[in-house]
Amino acid sequence: MASDDQILQRCFHEWMAIQEQELNQLLQALNQNGNGGDDLTETTCAQLTEKSINSFQEYIDKRAQLSRLDISGLFSPSWNTALEKSLLWVAGCRPSIYIRLTYALCGSQVEFQLSEIIQGLLVSGNLGQISAAQLRMINDLHMKTIKEEEKLSNKLAGLQENIADQPIAIVAKRMSRVGETSGEVDHALDEHESSMANILQEADKLRLSTLKELLSILTPLQGVDFLVASKKLHLCMHEWGKTRDNRHGRR
Repeated sequence: MASDDQILQRCFHEWMAIQEQELNQLLQALNQNGNGGDDLTETTCAQLTEKSINSFQEYIDKRAQLSRLDISGLFSPSWNTALEKSLLWVAGCRPSIYIRLTYALCGSQVEFQLSEIIQGLLVSGNLGQISAAQLRMINDLHMKTIKEEEKLSNKLAGLQENIADQPIAIVAKRMSRVGETSGEVDHALDEHESSMANILQEADKLRLSTLKELLSILTPLQGVDFLVASKKLHLCMHEWGKTRDNRHGRR
């Protein structure tokens, strides 16, 4: 019978496999657009964007269920590399990183616009052609997301500080032997983990809602452009982390 950690690990690896599969589909859509299939690609991109959102929804639904098995395992995942763990915020990425990535993509693609125009290779609809109105909406989303992140960070900080309060800290001080079992502590830690699971679910909902709102601001083609970059970044960080772990003798 699989352990809780193995179940959580399988969920993560299945998610990474879905990321690779969807990345290939998104790249095919971009290649089709580059070959002049604008009308078809517009429709296809909208479908692929919706598919990515649905996959993410299924993933966070599964995480919500598994969080009741071992929430501490999700906050300190054995399947992630040390590099990935160092970047975690509430057992995942910060939702605001989506917006930072969008800004970075806009800037990098604008640098190539002049040469593409000169060569007649400019592809319509990418993030280098984002409008001023879109940027204003993205900035508003950025500010709103940061505020929500701060609220959750404060909740998590309060939960962590509770460890030094009643009853856990006082029971630990009274114990004659370090680490002996205590029904009172077990009950308090169960409540602590339940609260952690609730915060994780709130964070995952924020990640999903931020992604949905960002993609609703972008055109379907820009959405595919963004999703390709975000999935590549996610997959690359995992691989780069494994390389660095091997370098440090951790794996």
